[in-house]
Amino acid sequence: MALFRVLASQPHNDSPGRERISINRGWRFKRWESNPDNVVYDQRQDTPSQAEVLKSWILPAANNFISSEANQHKRPAASPSAKISQTGGTYDDSSWEAVDLPHDWAVKGPFYTAETGAIVGGGMGRLPVHGIGWYRRKLSTGPEDRGRRIYLDVDGAMSYAMVWINGELAGGWPFGYNSFRVDLTPYLKPGDDNQLAMRLDNPVQSSRWYPGGGLYRNVWLVKVDELHVAQWGTFVTTPVATSEKATVHLTAQVENSARGVRQVDILTDVHIFSPKTGKAAEKVAEFESRSVTIQAGQTQNVTSSASLLNPRLWGPPPTQTPNLYVAVTRLVVENETIDTYETRFGVRALNATGTGLFVNNERIYLKGVNQHHDLGALGAAFNLRAAQRQLEILHEFGVNAIRMSHNPPAPELLDLADEMGFLVIDEAFDCFAKSKNPNDFHLIFADWSEADLRSMIRRDRNHPSIFGWSIGNEVGEQTDSTAPIAERLSAIVHQEDPGRGSTASMNVAKPHHSFAHALDIMGLNYQGEGIRDSGPYAGLPGTTTPPLYPAFHEAFPSALLLSSETAATLSTRGTYFFPVTNHTSAPQSDTNTTGQGYVSSSPSLRQVASYDLYTAPFGSSPDKVFRAQDANPYVAGEFVWTGFDYIGEPTPYYTARSSYYGIVDLAGFKKDRFWLYRARWRPDAKGTRILPHWNWPGREGQVTPVHVYSAAEEAELWVNGVSMGKRVRKQGDEYRFRWDQVKYQAGDLKVVTFKGGKEWDTATVRTTGKPAGLKIAADRSAIKADGEDLSFLTLEVVDANGDVVPDATNSVTFEVANGKGEVVATDNGNPYDMVAFPSKERKAFSGMVLAIVKAKRGAKGEFTVRATSSGLASSSVTIRAS
Repeated sequence: MALFRVLASQPHNDSPGRERISINRGWRFKRWESNPDNVVYDQRQDTPSQAEVLKSWILPAANNFISSEANQHKRPAASPSAKISQTGGTYDDSSWEAVDLPHDWAVKGPFYTAETGAIVGGGMGRLPVHGIGWYRRKLSTGPEDRGRRIYLDVDGAMSYAMVWINGELAGGWPFGYNSFRVDLTPYLKPGDDNQLAMRLDNPVQSSRWYPGGGLYRNVWLVKVDELHVAQWGTFVTTPVATSEKATVHLTAQVENSARGVRQVDILTDVHIFSPKTGKAAEKVAEFESRSVTIQAGQTQNVTSSASLLNPRLWGPPPTQTPNLYVAVTRLVVENETIDTYETRFGVRALNATGTGLFVNNERIYLKGVNQHHDLGALGAAFNLRAAQRQLEILHEFGVNAIRMSHNPPAPELLDLADEMGFLVIDEAFDCFAKSKNPNDFHLIFADWSEADLRSMIRRDRNHPSIFGWSIGNEVGEQTDSTAPIAERLSAIVHQEDPGRGSTASMNVAKPHHSFAHALDIMGLNYQGEGIRDSGPYAGLPGTTTPPLYPAFHEAFPSALLLSSETAATLSTRGTYFFPVTNHTSAPQSDTNTTGQGYVSSSPSLRQVASYDLYTAPFGSSPDKVFRAQDANPYVAGEFVWTGFDYIGEPTPYYTARSSYYGIVDLAGFKKDRFWLYRARWRPDAKGTRILPHWNWPGREGQVTPVHVYSAAEEAELWVNGVSMGKRVRKQGDEYRFRWDQVKYQAGDLKVVTFKGGKEWDTATVRTTGKPAGLKIAADRSAIKADGEDLSFLTLEVVDANGDVVPDATNSVTFEVANGKGEVVATDNGNPYDMVAFPSKERKAFSGMVLAIVKAKRGAKGEFTVRATSSGLASSSVTIRAS
C-alpha cells in the first residue's frame, strides 16, 4: 500500500472573504452535580426519567458525515417543548464564574480521596468531572455579516454538547473528543445581543481514564460567503513524491448555501509554509484553475493538479526533515475573491509493507509511545506550550511516533506533530457496541460511529504525520465469529482516505479471527512479546498468550505489523525497594512477591520500584519487549504504554489519582526508564544513568543492586574507588548493565562505559547530605504576555554541596514576589499526592517539585517567582514577558 499525503488544517489567520475568530474569552460558566434543566440528550441509567429527550434535534448535525441519504436525520419541525432559562438573553448569569477557554471544570479539584464509594474513582482521576455545565457569552453581528454564513466551530467539548443561540436549539455533538460545527446563521439577529449558550453533560462511569470536563479545546466563530469551501473541505495527495519531482492533487469541496445558482473560479497557489511565522512564504507552484457552476444548496468536489520541481520532502528526524507547504485556495466570482482557504501539507512517499514502514524509501523503525490527552496538572484544557513541551521531552529520548490513545486529539497537537516530524496513529474509539463502562461510547455508537469516524478523518487526513487510522482499542468485538462493525469502519477509512490503511489494537484477537482480517495494519497490544507466558508471570490469573509476532507475520506477510501497546511497566520516579528480582521482567504484586523473592512495591506509600522490571500482569519490561522485537526484524516497531503518566487509570493502586506507566511522570520529570529507552533509540548519543540513588541509611552492608542504562558496549562500576567488575553487554540479549550483588556503603558510585574498546562516557552518583536549600530553574525565561504561554519551573531540594537530595520530601511554597505573573499549578509526579493542582504549596517527591507559571494577559515586563521551604535557603527565578 503506497501513500503520499499532506497536512490539512483550517486557515490559521483571517484571509480575504473568510474570518476565523477565536471566541475563547469572556464566558460565564456554572456546573451542577444534578440535572438543573430537565432535558437530556437521551435516557441513561443516571438521567431523570421525566426529562425531555433532545436527541432528535441533535442527530441532524451528523448528516454531512453519513453517506447514505436514507440514513440521514430530519430535524423535528417544532422546537423542543422545554423552556430552559439558561438559554435566554435576559437570564442573569452575573454570579457565574468568569472563564476563558480552553477550560476544564474539573482539574482544580478537589480530589475525591475516599478509598471506597468515591463519586469519581481512580479510573477517571478522582476529580469532579461529572455533572451538567452551562457556558454563556454574547455574540455580535454587523451589516458586513449580511448574506454570510456564520458557523460555530468547536474543537472539543466534554460531552453531549448542545448549542443554543437566542433561545433556539441550533445543534450539538455527543462525543466529547470530536470537533464539530454548528450553523448559527438562521438564529442570529443584527447587533451585539446574540446569546450563545452551551450545555455539557459529563456522566460518571463514562471513561476508563480522566476525560476532563467542559469546553476544553478552542472555540471559533467562522464567517464566510454563502459560496465557500466546506468544512474540512480540501484533500491534498501527492501520488508522485521524489526529491526530483512531486505531483500534487487537490480536491476542494465547494458549498453553495445561497438560494440561487453560483458560478465560481477556483484558484490555488502552493507556498512554502513557515512554522516560525505560521504563514505562507515563497510561492513555488500553482494548480490548474477550475470554473464550475454549483446549484443552490449543493456541494461539489472540484479536482486539480500541480507539479513541484525538487520538492522539499516531509520526513521524520534525524535522517529527514519535516518540511511543509501550504496550498492557498481562492474562490473568485466576477474577479472578486469571496473565500480563501489554506491547507498545510507535506510531500512524502509512504509505504506500509510486511517488512516495515518506509518514508521516502527509507525504513523508519517506529520508536513510539502512547499518549492520553491530559496535560498533567493543567488537566484536559488544551495548551499549546504544554503540548509542545511534552513533545520536546519525547523527542529528547528518541521518540519518533505517537499513538493518540484512545481518541481524536486537539487539532493543534497534530500541527505540532507535523512541524516536529512525529509519525502518528490517529485513533477514533475505545469501544464499539460492547461497553467497557456503563455510560461510555457504546450508548451512542450505533447513531454516531459513522459520523465520528468520517469527521475525524476529514479533519485530519491532510496531516503528513498520520500514517494509519485506528478504528478502535481493545474492543469487545475482537473475537466474535464475524466482524461486521470492523469491516464497516474499515470501509469508511478507505472511502475517506484511500491512501492510508485502517488498524485497531488487538489484545486478544488472533490471526484466524475475522476482526484481524478486516484491518490493513496489524496492531498488537502486548501479544507480540507474549502475555503471562513465562517466568514469574506463570500461574497469574488471566489469559496466557505466547509471543504472536511470527503467527501474525505468517498470516499477513504483506501487512505492516507493529505493537500498538508494549511494556505497561510500572514505576514511581526515584523510589526503590529490596530485594530486587533477578528476572529481566516480573509482575508487580503486593501479595505474591514474597514467594517470588523480590519486593516490587509499597502498598502503604502507593509506590512501585523504579528498577523498570515490574509490570502490570499483562505487561513486559522494556528488556523483554526489546528482545522480542530484535528477534523478529520484520516488526515495524512499538508504541510503549505510555510516554507520560496521565490522570486516571492508576494501576496498580486504584486509590491513587494518576497512572504509573509513564516513561516520564505526570509533572514531566524523567523516570529512570527515560535513559533506558534513550540508550536503545538514540544509540549514538552519550548519556549514562545509574540507579538507584545512594542514600540508604540503615542498609549498610546489605545487597543493593546497581543497574546502569547506557548505549555503551561495556561498563565498569566502582564503589568508593573499588571496582565491582566490568560487564559486557550481549547485543540482542541484554539491554542494561547489572551488578546485582553490590552491598551498600555510603559514598560514591561511579561507572565508566566503553565503546569500540575506548572509554566513552562516565557518570557518578553520591550519597548526599541533608536538605539545605532550593534550586529553581525555568524551561523558558522568556514567554508571551498573552495569558496563555507558560514557563515550567523545576524545583530541586539540594544539600550544602548543591546536589539534589533524592529522598527529600520538604514542603515548598511558590509565590510571585514581584511583577504580574501567576502560578497556575504545581505537581511533583507522585501518583498518590491528593493536593489540588492549583495549590501553591506542595511537598517534594524524590527531591523535586514542578510549578507552572504564566504572565497575566497584557502584562509585559518581568516577574519573579520565589520558592521557599522552612529551614532551607530560598531560590527565585525571573521570567520576562513580552
